Amino acid sequence: MRKRWIYTTIGAVAGGAAAYFLRNEENRQQVVDKAKSLQNNFTQKEDLPIEEAGNPQLDNLENADMVSEGSQFGVQYYNELTEKEREILEKSNS
Repeated sequence: MRKRWIYTTIGAVAGGAAAYFLRNEENRQQVVDKAKSLQNNFTQKEDLPIEEAGNPQLDNLENADMVSEGSQFGVQYYNELTEKEREILEKSNS
């Protein structure tokens, strides 16, 4: 029973602090801007090497079926291929 009062008190204090902080327009705008920038950070991942994740092409359906059944052959093949590409790039940059 005592924990319920502690959680209620903490929630009320946090709500009051948030209301006090967000009482003027400038602070509200800062919170909205920060939330939008965090959302953009999580959604802009254009440098990922995975090109077909979640959307297998028609010529790759057999591999997608195998992976959905638990096979790791396609994943291992892709990892080895990207590792070889990475090694080639490192050698060419050296």
